[in-house]
Amino acid sequence: MIDDAASLLREISACTFCVPHLPLGPRPVVQFSASSRILIIGQAPGTKVHASGVPWQDDSGDRLREWTGIDSQEFYDPAKVALVPMGFCYPGKAAGGDAPPRPECAPRWHERILELLPADRLTLLVGSYAQQRYLSKDAGATLTDRVRAFERFAPIVFPTPHPSWRSKGWQKRNPWFEAELLPKLRAAVRRQLDRA
Repeated sequence: MIDDAASLLREISACTFCVPHLPLGPRPVVQFSASSRILIIGQAPGTKVHASGVPWQDDSGDRLREWTGIDSQEFYDPAKVALVPMGFCYPGKAAGGDAPPRPECAPRWHERILELLPADRLTLLVGSYAQQRYLSKDAGATLTDRVRAFERFAPIVFPTPHPSWRSKGWQKRNPWFEAELLPKLRAAVRRQLDRA
């Protein structure tokens, strides 16, 4: 049986499965509807997003919207864009930044969400956690390998780095990302939004 989006969102919002592991408590941050033509699978909310409850409402989100060419109005329209992290709640701190997304979250919720979405959607796999879950084992050993091989997956799937402040240095070392991948990504995004 396929869920309806409103019921599934209510169920996710009430989730307390990982409470013992969440330093700021549960606050699932996710956006989707049965008509979302673009699916963005990221990592997990940071502290700013946990505080606001709005996905990608931070500097990383600004950079992601720049990469995709999606303005804020379309980005935050669940009829057009699904924002589904690997972990829905802020996972806490670890050495060098935030902890990884909680491993329980994606297996618990993703399949049910993906069943609701249009089959011919565009999927962005933002960062290594999403890529490791959704790309085949031969897609590349590193994030750079996987993103560099984007033509293997386009135009229905695009792997990208996570758009954190660290990605600025990565982009400088990998100029092909802006020159080759981003124009194709923006064209694929526009095709989907024009169909929404």
